[in-house]
Amino acid sequence: MTERTIFHKIRDKELPADIVYEDDLVLVFKDIRPQAALHLLLIPKKEGDVVASIADITKSTEHVPGMLIDKARNFAKEKGIDGYRLTFHVGKGGGQEVFYLHLHFLSNQSLKD
Repeated sequence: MTERTIFHKIRDKELPADIVYEDDLVLVFKDIRPQAALHLLLIPKKEGDVVASIADITKSTEHVPGMLIDKARNFAKEKGIDGYRLTFHVGKGGGQEVFYLHLHFLSNQSLKD
């Protein structure tokens, strides 16, 4: 990836975001155009884990989708969210708007502090 996206800038704290979780591998923040009561985006933080889309996964990045799913599952468990949907959009035709691999986490349950 050569082109920096809005997610690069959020990850690097150059742009604000409503961050709800962060660790060494993943940043989780609220979607600015939510499609559910709770709509979060999970992005990988390590530069070597960043690809534009699922379609661009390579041998060295094949672990990233599973890692994002695992983080989403753990987040839901920690927050007591028992019903949710996980989605990857792939390419413009698949509804992808930002070309930085990310996982959508949607739930009708609200995030409790």
